[in-house]
Amino acid sequence: MSAILKEPALDFRPMRDDDLSQVLEIERQSYPYPWTQLIFSDCLHAGYSCWVCGRYGVVEAYGILSVAAGESHLLNICVRPESRQHGTGRKMLRHLISIARRHEAEVVFLEVRPSNTSARALYEDEGFNELGSRRDYYPAGKGREDALILARIL
Repeated sequence: MSAILKEPALDFRPMRDDDLSQVLEIERQSYPYPWTQLIFSDCLHAGYSCWVCGRYGVVEAYGILSVAAGESHLLNICVRPESRQHGTGRKMLRHLISIARRHEAEVVFLEVRPSNTSARALYEDEGFNELGSRRDYYPAGKGREDALILARIL
């Protein structure tokens, strides 16, 4: 018998409107130029595959994926700051990839800031390859930052 208490497994479920307050909190804590509530609401109501995962009613991560015509595009994935470095982002990414497969997508695309080294390392470790870049894609403190375009064949 072990005296070590284990955390319950992450609960993955579709995002709902009542998750948006927690999602926005995570988004604002994580990015200098966060998505707005309207953007998240539009994704939910447009039928994108929007997911959250967490424990005890607390959202620890979320992800948004669009799937159409054999392709999928990872639009947003984020982990609550205090839940980072525990594999939560990797689990969410793998969950979204499984959703893309279930919808018969053949490839997953995404954009990432070159400066986001932790995300880039995760994507590389999960089999994503760099295809190119989009100039001046992201707002930045002094102008704009390019985006790296990554893809993974499913």
